[in-house]
Amino acid sequence: MLVRKWRHAPEIAGRENQPPRTHELLRGCRAVLVGLGLITAMLNVLYLTGSFFMLEVYDRVVPSRSVPTLVGLSVLAASLYLLQAFLDVLRGRILIRMGEWLDRMFSTRAYDVVARLPLCARASGDGLQPVRDLDQARSYLSGLGPTALFDLPWIPFYLTICFLFHPMVGITAMVGSLVLITLTLFTDRLTRAQTKETTQRVAQRNALAEASRRNAEVLQAMGMRGRLATRWAEVNDSYMASQRRTADIVAGFGSISKVLRMVLQSAVLGVGAYLVIRQEATAGIIIAGAILTSRALAPVELTIAHWKSLIGARQSWTRLQQYWAQLPADEEKTPLPPPCTVFTVEAVSVLPPGEQRVVVHEASFALKPGQGLGIVGPSASGKSSLVRAIVGVWAPMDGKVRLDGAALEQWNSEALGRHIGYLPQDIELFAGTVAQNIARFDPDADAEATIAAATAAGVHEMVLRLPNGYDTHIGEDGSTISAGQRQRIALARALYRDPFLVVLDEPNSNLDAEGDEALTRAMMAVRARRGIVIVVAHCTTALAAVDQLMVMCEGRVQALGPKDRLLAKMTERSAPVPRKVAIEEASQ
Repeated sequence: MLVRKWRHAPEIAGRENQPPRTHELLRGCRAVLVGLGLITAMLNVLYLTGSFFMLEVYDRVVPSRSVPTLVGLSVLAASLYLLQAFLDVLRGRILIRMGEWLDRMFSTRAYDVVARLPLCARASGDGLQPVRDLDQARSYLSGLGPTALFDLPWIPFYLTICFLFHPMVGITAMVGSLVLITLTLFTDRLTRAQTKETTQRVAQRNALAEASRRNAEVLQAMGMRGRLATRWAEVNDSYMASQRRTADIVAGFGSISKVLRMVLQSAVLGVGAYLVIRQEATAGIIIAGAILTSRALAPVELTIAHWKSLIGARQSWTRLQQYWAQLPADEEKTPLPPPCTVFTVEAVSVLPPGEQRVVVHEASFALKPGQGLGIVGPSASGKSSLVRAIVGVWAPMDGKVRLDGAALEQWNSEALGRHIGYLPQDIELFAGTVAQNIARFDPDADAEATIAAATAAGVHEMVLRLPNGYDTHIGEDGSTISAGQRQRIALARALYRDPFLVVLDEPNSNLDAEGDEALTRAMMAVRARRGIVIVVAHCTTALAAVDQLMVMCEGRVQALGPKDRLLAKMTERSAPVPRKVAIEEASQ
């Protein structure tokens, strides 16, 4: 029943689409935590079974030599041990389900952070830190660490019983407890910074490994593998050194705590023997006091043993909360009608995530249904940065991008995506079938719409020639098909369900003559159905299907107007259109 109650606690996680803070999380899980506290209380009372069994055996059974008493005590102790085992298993199962709940409630948000973080901050590490942080928190919550934390408040209970046996036994146990608690605090202070550094080092190592995996062909062809291996060794050595320092601290204090606990246990035995000699205690108290002292200090020793995991989980949870504060969940927004009348860019300036230099300055233009705009200019002129702002990948530093008068931020991300088709410069496909990639992994994908998009992109016949047609698995990043095929399938994905705005960034970089013709037909088809096409191009073949042209240089719009007229002026000058032409065109 307690496990069932846990299923109702997660409702707090979705309140207002914001993950709860730690104290809110604990408050919402109060019923489960109270249940765990009660189980822990019963367990700690049952932990006294061994001590009192030994006490009774030495003080009653041995002096009286009563077999029935021994049998009765043994049956009672066995029953209590069975109950203790049941409650211990139950507590462990609840903690495991708490870990599962934590993962189930926040895994989507962690994935959301992984997917969105590169769009608003400079990439660092391998980009998977939020997922690892959640795994770290879940792993700790499902392990033995929390059981020690639940048992720690019961140390005074055991010490009180030791004092009831005899004040000297209690004082000895209390001094040992204070020493071990001091060790725990030192462990916390010394490992906190080291654990944080270790996390950073492992992120750097994983980022380098992932970059090497992605660029395996370059490393092999250009003889770079040995150099990168040397760099990997340096990063890995740094990580191992940091991990070693942390492990040394934890293992050192853990060993000291074990020795101190054994020393304390022997000290209690010595004190008990002294008291027996002076006839101030019985022989049973010697054994019972030693067992109780060991039980009182066991949570401290277990806490120290799992301190590295506790610090890691605490830092992971703190980072997750920082990620969630940096990237709040999408709020529910009023659904807007499908755009169909105008697309405008109003004085948009773009600052790439994590950078300090503006790469696009006050770009402005407007397009009507059926129009096509080509964007040209030298490398690093801001073309790709501008189209990222146009499709909502990057938020503009200044200005607005609007569809039918509504700024992009007024749209829900999922709703906006249905009206935009985007073909980025760096093609990324996902492990799955061709049909799934074209249909954007829509669970309610319509086969007819998928085939229509492939036909519009001119790839239907090409797909049919694949081993299993639309059901062909293309592997991670489309590794089983050629670069040209990936680009054409990505074009079909951009055209899926006839989006109003289609933005293509260098769409013909991997295409042959047949692919160029198919691309031109696809853009003309978008314009014919009253959609809008924006294409970034370095060569004029990709501009065949547009009627408007924009020239960019150094992040500024240098010229904007009808394609034929601008191309003629550019041909006359045999150079990029100077800024004064932009003024002339604007006046016309």
